[in-house]
Amino acid sequence: MDPNSGTTLGLIPTWVQTNEDHNVSRIIAPDIIYNPNFGVGVHGRVYEYSSLDEQWSVVAGAKERVEREFNGEYESGRSRQERWSVNYSLVYDRDGTTRFYGIGNATPLSNETTYVDQQEFAQAQIGLNLNHTWQLLYTTRYKVVDVLPGALNDVPSIQTLFPTIYGLGTNKEMLNRLGLVYDTRDDPIIPSRGMKWVVYGGAAAKNGLLNDSSYSEAGVDGRGFWPLAPDTELAAHVALHYLPGTGQVPFWALSNIGGGESEIGGEQPLRGFGAGRYYGRDSFSTSVELRHKVYTFDAVTTLIDIEVAPFADLGRVFNRSSTSPLDQLHQVYGVGFRGIARPFVVGYVDVGHGSEGAAVFTGLNYPF
Repeated sequence: MDPNSGTTLGLIPTWVQTNEDHNVSRIIAPDIIYNPNFGVGVHGRVYEYSSLDEQWSVVAGAKERVEREFNGEYESGRSRQERWSVNYSLVYDRDGTTRFYGIGNATPLSNETTYVDQQEFAQAQIGLNLNHTWQLLYTTRYKVVDVLPGALNDVPSIQTLFPTIYGLGTNKEMLNRLGLVYDTRDDPIIPSRGMKWVVYGGAAAKNGLLNDSSYSEAGVDGRGFWPLAPDTELAAHVALHYLPGTGQVPFWALSNIGGGESEIGGEQPLRGFGAGRYYGRDSFSTSVELRHKVYTFDAVTTLIDIEVAPFADLGRVFNRSSTSPLDQLHQVYGVGFRGIARPFVVGYVDVGHGSEGAAVFTGLNYPF
């Protein structure tokens, strides 16, 4: 059970199409679900895997109350064989489950508040491939964030405990980021060996490119994969994110840890806590997984590998760059279960346990 979303029940009929090589080429997955907070909902999903180099997806859905979403993404040049790689995203998301506990590494569970997080953003990532290993990556994103009163009856709204926190109401953000990427992984989705390192810096502002509302960022993100046996790999991830300076930053743009996903320059996994459990100017996160294939079966049109992955997540946030990232780490231990349809699809269930109890996360793709 996701600590933020609670229990959701539903049915997801799935149609999988494969090509002549028996690789998945398209997934169509509508659903009908029920969540006690937001009622009945429906979604439509199309994932198109045109080739090893190109893919696109569209996800749209709505529930009876509060929540709406649309996510469209197109990616080309994934194999970095050509000069340019691109990724375009267009997103609208209205999430009624978001939590905020305050700022700092020791915010108590008793400070739990909620808000409706409505985001609209367009993002483009353009990579100049210097060769197959090295890439210069430019990211630009325009985002509108509306922090609205909470919609959960049993959790106080953010405005009750944090009426003066910077970032309430409607805010706009223009981000520009430049990164240097070193990538030797044998596959960008289901890697078994190699590593990827990204060193980046950027600036974000409420209006325009650079002005008195600007704040800067810098960070490093690394992940490595080492085969230990024919069906076993060790996977590790580390991320440091800094917001240097003393200027005001909207609380939702601060470094944060919690949840089941890793985003460069954004949320980092701590799979025993809900998304965004801890916020601070700076953050450190690291994860280790032992991924072991335990079974393979024929799903009529393609082969499915079942993988079990015990994991550990460690992380913290801090507000001074002089603070040691390795002190007072939050710890999560758990196990992941993955279904893999090579070469494009990973579905996961990750169960983690931390100091506030157990959490369950599901979705597509590895956490890192």
